[in-house]
Amino acid sequence: MDILFHTWHWAISGFIIGLIMLTLTYFGKTFGMSSNLRTMCSMAGAGKMSNYFDFDWREQKWNLAVVLGAIAGGFFAYYFMSSSDIVNLNPKTIASLNAMGIDAPNGKIAPDLIFSLDAVKTVKGFCILLFGGFLIGFGTPYAGGCTSGHAISGLSNFQLPSLIAVIGFFLGGLIMAHFILPLIF
Repeated sequence: MDILFHTWHWAISGFIIGLIMLTLTYFGKTFGMSSNLRTMCSMAGAGKMSNYFDFDWREQKWNLAVVLGAIAGGFFAYYFMSSSDIVNLNPKTIASLNAMGIDAPNGKIAPDLIFSLDAVKTVKGFCILLFGGFLIGFGTPYAGGCTSGHAISGLSNFQLPSLIAVIGFFLGGLIMAHFILPLIF
C-alpha cells in the first residue's frame, strides 16, 4: 500500500497506458485530448457557429473520461503522490535558465516566472498564453490531432502521419527551447 503514496516508477505508468491502448484498439476507439476539447465545444453549441464543431458529440462522450481522468489523476498525484524531494536539474539547464533571467524552479517542476498565475497577469505572459492558445487551437486540427493523440494512439497503431507529426512536435520543441524562448525572455 505504501507504493500508492509515492512516485511510481515510469514503467508502471507505461504498462497501464499500454493496456489502455490495447483496450481502445480492441473496441475500435482512438485517444487524444484535442478531440475532447472539440467534443466539449460541440456540446456547448459551437456547431451553430462553425461546421468544424457540427457533429454528433454523443458518439464521443465516452472520451470525456480522459479529461476527468486527467483532472482526477493530477489531483491525486499532487496531493497523495508528491514527494518532498527537490527536483534535481542538470547544472547546464540551470545555467541556461539563469542566462535568460529565469530562476531555477527550486524543487518545483517548472519555474514560476513562466508557469504561475502572476506570470499570466503580465502583458507579456498574457500575450504568450494567447498566442500559444491560438497556435494550439489552429495547429491541432491542422495536424490531425494533438501530441497525446499522435504520440500515444497514433504511434501505437503504426500510423505514418502520427510518426511525422511526433517528429515535428519534437523539432518544434527543440527550436522553441533553443532559439525562440531565449528571444522571449
